[in-house]
Amino acid sequence: MSTVTTRREFLLTSGAATAGGLLVGFQVPGLAQPVQPDELNAWVVVKPDDTIVIRIARSEMGQGTLTGLAQLVAEEMECDWNQVTTEYPTPGQSLARKRPWGSFSTGGSRGIRESQDYVRKGGAAARMLLVQAAANEWKVEAADCQAREGVVVHKPSGRGLRYGQLAAAAAQLPAPTEIPLKDPKSWRLAGRPMRRLDTKAKLNGSQVYGMDLKLHGMLNAAIKDCPVFGGKLRSFDATAVLQRPGVKKVLKVGDTAVAVVADTWWRAKTALDLLPIEWAEGPNAGLDSAQIAATLKAGLEASDAVVGSSKGDARAAIAASSRRVEAVYGYPYQNHACMEVMNATARWTPERCEVWTPTQSGEAALAATSEAAGLPATACEVYKLHLGGGFGRRGATQDWVTQVVKIAREFPGTPVKLIWSREEDMQHGRYHPVTQCKLSAGLDAEGRVTGLHMRISGQSIVAGLFPQNIREGKDPAVFQGLNDGGAEGALGYKLPALLIDHAMRNPPVPPGFWRGVNLNQNAVYLECFIDEVAHAAKRDPLALRRELLAGSPRHLAVLNAVAERAGWGKQAPKGRYRGLAQIQGFGSYVAACAEVSVSKKGQLKIHKITAATDPGHAVNPQQIAAQVEGSFVYGLSAALFGECTLKNGRIEQSNFHDYPVMKMADCPAVETVLVPSGGFWGGVGEPTIAVAAPAVLNAIFAATGKRIRELPLSKHSLAT
Repeated sequence: MSTVTTRREFLLTSGAATAGGLLVGFQVPGLAQPVQPDELNAWVVVKPDDTIVIRIARSEMGQGTLTGLAQLVAEEMECDWNQVTTEYPTPGQSLARKRPWGSFSTGGSRGIRESQDYVRKGGAAARMLLVQAAANEWKVEAADCQAREGVVVHKPSGRGLRYGQLAAAAAQLPAPTEIPLKDPKSWRLAGRPMRRLDTKAKLNGSQVYGMDLKLHGMLNAAIKDCPVFGGKLRSFDATAVLQRPGVKKVLKVGDTAVAVVADTWWRAKTALDLLPIEWAEGPNAGLDSAQIAATLKAGLEASDAVVGSSKGDARAAIAASSRRVEAVYGYPYQNHACMEVMNATARWTPERCEVWTPTQSGEAALAATSEAAGLPATACEVYKLHLGGGFGRRGATQDWVTQVVKIAREFPGTPVKLIWSREEDMQHGRYHPVTQCKLSAGLDAEGRVTGLHMRISGQSIVAGLFPQNIREGKDPAVFQGLNDGGAEGALGYKLPALLIDHAMRNPPVPPGFWRGVNLNQNAVYLECFIDEVAHAAKRDPLALRRELLAGSPRHLAVLNAVAERAGWGKQAPKGRYRGLAQIQGFGSYVAACAEVSVSKKGQLKIHKITAATDPGHAVNPQQIAAQVEGSFVYGLSAALFGECTLKNGRIEQSNFHDYPVMKMADCPAVETVLVPSGGFWGGVGEPTIAVAAPAVLNAIFAATGKRIRELPLSKHSLAT
């Protein structure tokens, strides 16, 4: 039997671990004895100088997870925030220690909400050990001791010992088995806008990203993959570039790509640009966006649809209604367009392979490394670096890691850094899926909604990435925000009759999880159409939503909060118009009100967006506000400009000149209304992105009377 661990085998069976100072370790994740003298457990290392090192398994890509998780650990541990720092454990350490840190994956707005319980227990357990160590030193009861701001104090006598003085003794004590957690109402550090722990290094330039990394003797690689999806590499003429300055080697990478390795990346890239390459373009060479659109359009009327939500007989209810409202919407392919392109550095020997890379999933990167290296996962390691943007692109797929390891195998013992060009990054992404949606609603004589039918036609991300998870033709992720109940993304509207179904149509363009995932287009489809229904019924859009959300108090609460703060029902400034949207996604409830103006020549100005969010618990309000603002910029960039089109089987866009993003001068003012209701943990990084576009689209209709049903907005004239 082969000793090589495949990606799938590793991800199904991996158990991981860490290293450090005073460390509290977990198994499931639970508690385990430390492996270093100054570790309290897998999460906490306490240095003699009182520095608290908190280990964070999730990835930091600007969203603030690193600081938020550290706050939760520090809160339970009763730390002095000024003494707190962080480090990443490696997936190799995690594997060796049977996964004390749990999942390394950072996506789906799960970084905090999925791990909050066990990281808090890590901090609480560390505090309990420190208190017990102090009690042992003083020969008193632990109940008479209290931890606060990095010091354990004996309450009757006033004696105190710093954490750094207690760490070595505490690390020798058995891990507690019962670990009570604080009531969030008593939080002192968590729940407050504490300073971020990663800001200083970013400001002074000391933060090392993957593209910055330099290792002694390192070579650099540039790569080109077949531009046609499904095509392969036929041949190349290496002799045309091997004599160029600095070029070391030209090599085939897998079945589809060719790389040039040189002493600098620019020399590798320019040589690659001059390399004669012949591609075997394959069966998709004639495919274009119009053909894909026609396939999706046919799916809107097809009989082979799977049901996501159903109540009563929606078709019959709509057919029997006094009035019928109908519309078709469309959402395009979109690229993640991370500011930092895909990159990694690898060093391979027959005995060991190491990779340095920005990744949203350290364990997936380790599995990809193992498979490409031809080595067991225990002989591999991945050193995770901060990401210059992730948005889902660096999560479920680790294609660039596979590539760099294959290249490094041609240079045993020598580090090789692979950097994709922006063009490679734009044309070989894992794209937001393309879909269309036909919506039909019935109204009775009084203007009440009698039924709603949503038919989605289009691509399934799960079918593209994890086809084994498709059951009876259904991808549950397609119905984000449209589910019949549940904690993740329930449809808040209570309707007499409802049918939401999906006709799966999977073009050969590879799909991927893109920040907000399917919630983005579902919010556009649902919230713009609800606006259409309100206007058809001559109802105020807020009033109709309130009526339909009467049985969904948390949905209604964020809608009411945003309407009140934005001044809905009051006169907007002259020439400005407002639009609303709300939805639940990633466990949180969100709503937005956009305020826009449109000139007679069709020039759009988004003046302000007011956003309300209920994530249950708010770990760092400032970070939440920053995430809301950032998500709106990302979401509005997509709504205004984001479209990847296909011609001759390949993506036409190549860089920011034809795939533009929103500029600072065009960004609206954003006001965040935080309404955490407690009792649950929702996400923050992705939910609010979904309400940006529909709120703006509804405001545009209010301003112009024009319904935009197909994104991006740049395809349409708003002139009146």
